[in-house]
Amino acid sequence: MGKPRHRTKSLSLPAKVSLPMYLLENPVLQRELLVNLRTVRAFLLLLAYQILLAAIVYFAWPQVERLDLSSDQEAARRLFDLFFLGQFVLASLMAPSFASGTLTGEKERKTYEMLLASPLKPGAIVIGKLFASLAHLALLIFTSLPIVMLCLPLGGVSLYELLAAYAILMVAVATFGMISVACSSFFQRTSASLVVSYLLILPIALAGAFIWQMLGENGGLRLLVLLVTVPPLAGATIVLLSLYTARTLLYPNDVGSEGKDVVDLEKEAREAVGLVIQRDQFPDRLFAPPKRTQLLEDHRNPVYDKEIHSEIFAQGTLMLRLVIQISMFLAIPLMAVCLYFKPQYAPFYMAYVILFNVLVGPVFSAGSITSERERETLDLLLTTEISPWMILSGKLVAGFRVSSVLTGFLLWPLLLACVMVPYYWTNWLSVIAYLSVILVTCVTTSMLALFCSVMFRKTSHSLMCTYLVIIALFCGTLAFDYFAQLAFAPPVDTSETQYEVVSSTTRTVEPRLSAVAQVSRDLTVVSPFSALWDVPLKVDLDGAKDNDGNWARFGVYMALAIGMNFFMFITMVWLFRTRWRVAY
Repeated sequence: MGKPRHRTKSLSLPAKVSLPMYLLENPVLQRELLVNLRTVRAFLLLLAYQILLAAIVYFAWPQVERLDLSSDQEAARRLFDLFFLGQFVLASLMAPSFASGTLTGEKERKTYEMLLASPLKPGAIVIGKLFASLAHLALLIFTSLPIVMLCLPLGGVSLYELLAAYAILMVAVATFGMISVACSSFFQRTSASLVVSYLLILPIALAGAFIWQMLGENGGLRLLVLLVTVPPLAGATIVLLSLYTARTLLYPNDVGSEGKDVVDLEKEAREAVGLVIQRDQFPDRLFAPPKRTQLLEDHRNPVYDKEIHSEIFAQGTLMLRLVIQISMFLAIPLMAVCLYFKPQYAPFYMAYVILFNVLVGPVFSAGSITSERERETLDLLLTTEISPWMILSGKLVAGFRVSSVLTGFLLWPLLLACVMVPYYWTNWLSVIAYLSVILVTCVTTSMLALFCSVMFRKTSHSLMCTYLVIIALFCGTLAFDYFAQLAFAPPVDTSETQYEVVSSTTRTVEPRLSAVAQVSRDLTVVSPFSALWDVPLKVDLDGAKDNDGNWARFGVYMALAIGMNFFMFITMVWLFRTRWRVAY
């Protein structure tokens, strides 16, 4: 008998595939572009982004009749750095939101198998998904170029420096997008892919922003260093991750299986490599309690018991294990410097702990109610004898328990430092204040995620809205304050030479600009990052300055955060008792 002939060859593309086949004639890219760029949401996002940039240029433009380019170049460079760093941070935050759901979305919609069965090569699928996910973000960045070029007449920045900075920005966006696509091929849910993408991308983004600021004294040297190092590293990262993602698509796991909504945790623990979560041992049982072997006791919340024992861990513990390992790996050098060698920088480590909770906390609560809608079980839940208060409290406490315990893993170094470093003995009240801010932040992130889960119908929309609200409250107020102090604060130098070039109109608006700067400073009271620096610190080390802090602002933050959480929970209970019972 002769060798059997393979009939699958007719379904594949030719062995020699040209670049136009991957880009211009890529059906995945064409379909994604038509779906994403023709939506009203895409137009509104582009409009809002352009209005924001135009407003920044308008208010930051020097309010003078005659501009001395030889003396104001430093202000122009600061404005350019503000634009570039602002767009770089926004790109690092937005790239995962666009790209982390490219392949997990196919898995959640049950179309992943059909995509793999198509005649498209894995490389064409990866390139199509990558370019389609980043097309909207690239459009936002390129449309901002004409507005940023209006700053060139101010001097201090050349056209070549501006174009090179945008080239570096696009390379960074492509790298962040490829990292997110690779995570999307590795996980089954968009939420897990999004969290791990953020944990990988944010350290890189922070390191890049630090290098940009550190080399700000010499713009030419800064661009030379970045142009020599960033493109090769980014290109190698993109190539390696694209090959890994293509191989994942070529040899998929459990294709065609309809039972992948639930994972056997015992089997996963036996086959896991690296960190293993033991649900019957301390401290793992704090966030992953063991399986129930007896009937539920009376007067227990069945919703909480169901969430903490099965719902949160239905997809296994892979995401949890990766989150714990990555966060602890990043925390080791930071805690060594901020808690032991330079204890006056303790707020920076607390800010890292809060940032970790901001990324991880919403994941365990953003799908609490939307998952019930997606499975069409919310109407059954509402018709039971369980009260809305028990439903919401059970969902909230289950998500808060997991996120707070994971966040608490990063606080053990602080408790150890309080024992080993005498500096903290005299600042015990400040340490309690730090822990209070972190605890309230854990409650706030879980409560916001649950609130968005009540208001939206899809988990992906709920999760993204939660992140947007948290970024606006926690980070947006700080960014606005930074810009206001840079653009709206009155000039420090009040010599006669300065006032000779200032018009009478400018003298009249200076009090208004100073008031805007003061209002922006007051708005930061809603941010936990600002509350950390409001806690007083007494430092007795050589060359270290005491942080007098502001206990009043700290108290205002605690009161606002607790009041906001109470208001959201009461609102959710009211919605369940009125609108949601009628709607379902």
